[in-house]
Amino acid sequence: MGFVTAGGVGVTRTAGPFDPDLLTGLAGQVDERRGGVLSSGMEYPGRYSRWHIAYVDPCLEITAAGRRIVATALNARGQVLLPVIGAALHRAAGTAAAGSAVAGSAAADSAAAGPGAADRPGHGVPPGQVEVVIPEPGAGFTEEQRSRRPTVFSALREIIAAFAAADPHLGLYGAFGYDLSFQFEEIRLRLPRPGDQRDLVLHLPDEIYVLDRKRETATRYRYEFEVAGVSTVGLPRATPGTRPADPGPGPAELPPQADPDRYMSVVAQARERFARGDLFEVVPGHTFYGRCASPAEFYERLRQRNPAPYEFMFNLGAGEYLVGASPEMYVRVTGDRVETCPISGTIARGEDTLGDAENIRTLLNSAKEESELTMCTDVDRNDKSRVCVPGSVRVIGRRQIEMYSRVIHTVDHVEGRLRPGLDALDAFLTHMWAVTVTGAPKTWAMQFIEDHEESPRRWYGGAVGALGFDGSMNTGLTLRTAHITGGLAAVRAGATLLFDSDPAAEQRETQIKARALLETLAEADRAAQARAQTAGPTEPADQHGAAQSGAAQSGAASSGAAVSGAALPGAGLRVLLVDHQDSFVHTLGDYFRQQGAEVTTLRAGFAAARLDELAPDLVVLSPGPGRPSDFGCAELLDELDARRLPAFGVCLGLQAMAEHAGGKLSLLPEPAHGKPGLVRAHGGGRLLAGLPAEFTAARYHSLYAAVGDVGGGFAVTATLSVARRPEAQAGPPEADVAMAIENTEAGRWAVQFHPESILTAGGRTGHQVIANVLTLCQHRRRA
Repeated sequence: MGFVTAGGVGVTRTAGPFDPDLLTGLAGQVDERRGGVLSSGMEYPGRYSRWHIAYVDPCLEITAAGRRIVATALNARGQVLLPVIGAALHRAAGTAAAGSAVAGSAAADSAAAGPGAADRPGHGVPPGQVEVVIPEPGAGFTEEQRSRRPTVFSALREIIAAFAAADPHLGLYGAFGYDLSFQFEEIRLRLPRPGDQRDLVLHLPDEIYVLDRKRETATRYRYEFEVAGVSTVGLPRATPGTRPADPGPGPAELPPQADPDRYMSVVAQARERFARGDLFEVVPGHTFYGRCASPAEFYERLRQRNPAPYEFMFNLGAGEYLVGASPEMYVRVTGDRVETCPISGTIARGEDTLGDAENIRTLLNSAKEESELTMCTDVDRNDKSRVCVPGSVRVIGRRQIEMYSRVIHTVDHVEGRLRPGLDALDAFLTHMWAVTVTGAPKTWAMQFIEDHEESPRRWYGGAVGALGFDGSMNTGLTLRTAHITGGLAAVRAGATLLFDSDPAAEQRETQIKARALLETLAEADRAAQARAQTAGPTEPADQHGAAQSGAAQSGAASSGAAVSGAALPGAGLRVLLVDHQDSFVHTLGDYFRQQGAEVTTLRAGFAAARLDELAPDLVVLSPGPGRPSDFGCAELLDELDARRLPAFGVCLGLQAMAEHAGGKLSLLPEPAHGKPGLVRAHGGGRLLAGLPAEFTAARYHSLYAAVGDVGGGFAVTATLSVARRPEAQAGPPEADVAMAIENTEAGRWAVQFHPESILTAGGRTGHQVIANVLTLCQHRRRA
């Protein structure tokens, strides 16, 4: 079949059957040349099905280090496409000289009159390459615009737009490094980065092998391209090899293995940060090492021993390989549907099925493990709320069990629908990086990781997978992965830490997670060394990459759709949501949008003039880590007072209002992060109108305002009792925490609980609170 892409590239696709046994040979070819093999060894209805994809000798490679992005033609076929890629990169970089760095082959020269072709020398860029630097963005972006800030992903978006077509397999395949997130988040980098570190490697394959185990089909897709009259027909597909035929035995000595005592010390330091409220959870890792003579041998054995939803092997060139069996989806996009499957909650496998059953019971009954997953899913829902249709974010699977070779996990399944005008890259970027490999709040958790891990993460904690030119995406987190260079395999493993964490238990968890890979590495290394004595060179093979689609399940907890009709309480109201580097703020914004309000989100620290520019009807002070003084909350409240702007606070927002009004804050005996609390409403207020006298709500806090410490005209309209800290010598053994405060005359309302959490979803409690705030704001505006 033939078609033309949105950017004018002519494509001819030929499809034919192949013998599935070829896939093993293809993996062997990826040992020697650039390529990738992706597979899924898990069947979970509605989430995962089994498939297998492979490719070798992609025609073009895209790499990035920091904000520098380079496209390289790997053969004459790639040279034909390079003018189109060059034009896309230059559009992203904001230059007029589209494709100016294209130079080299006769194919490129003959295409010079085509779209984006070069007409002058490449200014030092090697022939067959295009290189641009994406400039740093200026100020003024709102959080809703975060995924459209200029980054290397701007270049990927332009490339995808140029090749946009309905073909389900043509696209970019490869790996995304952890440091890409620093193009969005300001983190103080402590660890030196290696000079050869790349943050992005993507391939454009033109021959893809696809094995669909559900439909029992094995299809090879071959693509020919035509650009400005120049065609790839007849041009060879081979690319240069990436390593010598005899890679050698690997390092004589391995680096020191991960130090258990050091990791337990990091857990202890994290618990101190939890107690202060700086962190809710964090996922530090450390590194184990093994030898790897054959990445292909390792990949084939790993997928047999440790089947996973995302099994992969990539030869990234420059002597780098990634081989993994990741249990966790990062982001999957089909049409406008965005899916993720956050994993948190882990226990070792039992000795037999009865032992498994007993361990599953223990896992499901653990309050700590449930809190871990609750926080991860709350953050994940928040990530989607930035880019999804209000009310469309739903939890469609809650605490589901997934079994792996060494561990058992609890998993949630979350979906949302992209807002019109947004694409799969918006979905990818809003989740960067998954809370299950960073923590919450994300920015503070990522800073803790940078400050306490021993080496840069490089690929760990990033993603691998495919970006389809049809707008689809299928990516898995780079977990349970070996980063292989020079015969040395580095395996990083982490654990999700909470205040409840036991240092020794968390350290053991990292060892269990790494063990499956380390044992398989040792086994594969022995086999590869033995085979090297008898086997000759293998024949080249091809591979494939396909996005899987999962049928939606009817769901448990959901964000809930907004009430229809013209009487939405937020209709006509402009809300300014102040983000205190929190990981739940966008779900909160989604709740306001569901009630008809227009929401703009700014990170704390913006100039006061923005208040006059935006002219909000309500300012919402989000939750956040740390103390109100960390974000200048008092100064902002002074500015709101000067303008008589009403405000609603959540968690940190309540603490800021109480402190600003002359009250004092206390510290809980133990932090309550991702924990349910029984809130008692006292009547007389309007913030909790329509709610029962007692209801369950989510708590994420270490600081609190006791009832007796709230003044300044505020009435406390809901409380929760907690034990006092042991060092408190005076007063009763219990303290009443102010869970809701109101000063309607001043236009100030606040809650200490999180209305947007899944733990507050019962009876649509959180939605009712937001509706009440907007109703109070409407009354105040009319008055």
